[in-house]
Amino acid sequence: MLKDITIGQYYPTGSVIHKLDPRVKLFGTILYIVTLFIARNPAVYVLAAAFLFTCIRISGVPVKYILKGLKSIIIILAFSLVFNIFLTEGHVLVRFWKIKITYEGIVQAIYMGIRLIFLIMGSSLMTLTTTPNDLTDGLEKSLRFLKVIKIPVHEIAMMMSIALRFIPILMEEADKIMKAQTARGASFDEGNFFKRIKAMVPLLVPLFISAIRRAYDLATAMEARCYRGGEGRTKMKPLKYKKRDGISYIILFSYLGLIIAAKILWNKFV
Repeated sequence: MLKDITIGQYYPTGSVIHKLDPRVKLFGTILYIVTLFIARNPAVYVLAAAFLFTCIRISGVPVKYILKGLKSIIIILAFSLVFNIFLTEGHVLVRFWKIKITYEGIVQAIYMGIRLIFLIMGSSLMTLTTTPNDLTDGLEKSLRFLKVIKIPVHEIAMMMSIALRFIPILMEEADKIMKAQTARGASFDEGNFFKRIKAMVPLLVPLFISAIRRAYDLATAMEARCYRGGEGRTKMKPLKYKKRDGISYIILFSYLGLIIAAKILWNKFV
């Protein structure tokens, strides 16, 4: 399960999407997530699927690698589907005691499942094609207008970058601890749900201790290098827009226009 988490990892391929300015990818990811919630109709989701898988194909990241990251949200996805199927009011298809399944509930569950899957895949694609340093620079540059109201943009971006950077490190640490506990006779896959949760305690305690120790080491290293926040700091590689970034913005706005047109036409003719 730990090896199936792809968010926060970087997959280098040297594609056009990898070379885009991180601000373009941040904007594109936000725009894509917004379009997933614009409307509930098949036309919108067909366009969203086509756009997503086209970007994945251009990026050179294997589709199987991105789909592998969906295994970590199976429980959340299952709960979402169950709640929507059984708790949505509408035309009843099946009734058993006080439990009922409605047509509207099934439709809502399908749309919610598609949204969640596409949201995770789109977010994963951004982190897989953007290094943590580039992501930090892009986020800081995009939110610099918030400095007017005294929001510490640099510090927030730095915290997010550190969090993303530590995801694969903590995953590797958890895998080592799990193997060590298994060698000592521990079992993480046997028993009912509550026994499995209880078996995770010997894994989580040393993992938290290791995370806190790494945090202290990182803080000491930053203080030793006289880190005092973003005030007065310069960039070794300042971000600059290129021609491909402008073309990407045009493509993104064209995609948004298609989504809006699909919503209007669907509501008008269907």
